[in-house]
Amino acid sequence: MAAFRAQGLAKRYGSVTALGGVDLDVAEGELVGLLGPNGAGKSTLVKIACGLVRASAGTAEVAGSPAGSPAARAALGYLAELFRFPGWYRADELLELHQRLAGSQGGEPERAELLELVGLTEARRRKVEDMSKGMQQRLGIAQALVGSPRLLFLDEPTSALDPLGRRTVRELLEELRRRGVSVLLNSHLLSEVELVCDRVVILSKGVVVAAGRTEELARPRGVEVDTDAGTRLYESARRDDAPGIVAELVASGENVYGVRILETTLEEIYVEAVEGDKS
Repeated sequence: MAAFRAQGLAKRYGSVTALGGVDLDVAEGELVGLLGPNGAGKSTLVKIACGLVRASAGTAEVAGSPAGSPAARAALGYLAELFRFPGWYRADELLELHQRLAGSQGGEPERAELLELVGLTEARRRKVEDMSKGMQQRLGIAQALVGSPRLLFLDEPTSALDPLGRRTVRELLEELRRRGVSVLLNSHLLSEVELVCDRVVILSKGVVVAAGRTEELARPRGVEVDTDAGTRLYESARRDDAPGIVAELVASGENVYGVRILETTLEEIYVEAVEGDKS
């Protein structure tokens, strides 16, 4: 059973089409990057999945239950981009509040486990207002995990963090994958998405314009070889050509110090997909 499944999902606001028939599956334990420019329909899709907005057509399911149903709500966790927690709450108190809101019976053991998971065990009695942005971000992920949801929707979880904070969140997402938790990650930081996500789905004008693993969507750009004579670029070469190129250079008496297989980056894939949709 997919953690999340959308089939022909559409949403219209009067004459404006926010989603024009989206098909999307997120498997158990899979991290999927949801990409697209502002107005592409990402937020609408997440709102439908959370039961905050009703679709005009198509279906959306969370863990096999219709989006918005009690079973679907219990199976997902959500962290908004611009979340704000009351500054006077302590970490443990905040999680206790969300346990009551979610109907979780996990009690103190669940709170202790979640704080340990996000590396905040020593800060359980610290007030939110006394936490760094990175600590608040990790606390936000902890509250999204209250009740052991099968699916997380995370909206820009690393956008305001420094490199160390982004690395910490990446490691946390990888741990969630190991635990079988599925994540739909909305982010404009394509380098972060490329590092942590199993697949990407790119939306533009309410439709999917590209989807798949980065290596599947990438196009070859040649093979670059560092030798004692300098760096050589073989523009038409592919990965399978690299061993022959190296063998030929070595046979001709050159020393080879490095070989790089060049492919389009996720940023280039994204730009091509979105700009292609404009034409």
